[in-house]
Amino acid sequence: MAEESATAIIESVPNFSEGRRPHIIEAIVSEARRVRGVGVLDVLSDPDHNRTVVTLIGPPALVAEAVMAMTGAAARLIDMENHHGAHPRIGAMDVIPFVPGLNTTMEQCVELARSVGREIASTLGIPVYLYGEAASSPERRNLAYIRRGEYEALKEEIGRPDRLPDFGPPVLHPSAGATVVGARAPLVAMNVNLGTTDLFVARVIARKIRESSGGLPAVMAKAVALVERGMVQVTMNLTDYRVTSPLTVLKTITQEAEAHGVSVVESEIVGLVPMDVLVDLARQSLAAKGFSAAQVLETHLKERPRE
Repeated sequence: MAEESATAIIESVPNFSEGRRPHIIEAIVSEARRVRGVGVLDVLSDPDHNRTVVTLIGPPALVAEAVMAMTGAAARLIDMENHHGAHPRIGAMDVIPFVPGLNTTMEQCVELARSVGREIASTLGIPVYLYGEAASSPERRNLAYIRRGEYEALKEEIGRPDRLPDFGPPVLHPSAGATVVGARAPLVAMNVNLGTTDLFVARVIARKIRESSGGLPAVMAKAVALVERGMVQVTMNLTDYRVTSPLTVLKTITQEAEAHGVSVVESEIVGLVPMDVLVDLARQSLAAKGFSAAQVLETHLKERPRE
């Protein structure tokens, strides 16, 4: 890898396939907490999705160390043969994106993704796919393309030429399945929950708003049933919030839901978001033209020199 700046900081948002057993979740996350110099900023688990999303920051080499340790723990503690949840997945440590932060570039994140992917395959025997900016082909830039059919389909199809992993054996790990590693820009992971148990309504709305179906640009969407909560959900990734904002998405879903006689119960933000997202939300919802991060008090408190 290229030499890193002394102040280089990246973000990683590993997603692993466990959201119901707190002791397993803590055992996996604690592997990252043991790496000095890495911050565990957020841990969000969802029992319906049966998935946990963790946000890490730190120097690239240390974040890579933390991610490797978490992946090893996930492989030991999660058996994909017994895993069921609403969220698409192909492995125990399902996806590991690297995101540029302080004094880092997308190119560095791509290099890191490929290095970590190679190491996961060689040390843990887990087949690895590269996605996003690190993808080996245009089709594999799309995470949904790699995860089509999920774990169950990949188990049968991994040996096909179009489904061969980028690193590792052409067979799933016996317990951990496969892992996707990549590099991407910051995104907004957002869910909107609907006051109905009718999954058909959520599917119609997801199809209406996602870019691949001719809907909103830079929006990926899928419908899932939240059985424990007695509702359905449109779960989304906003891959470029500057193109389509969370507020635009919420308004569109609300309109579509009302057309089906259904209400929006709530929305959820999964993990962390850039401050620009919140500033833009304030600007739109309050019609506050010109509002900026410079008007956020905490921005100045953080920048104030210590005496």
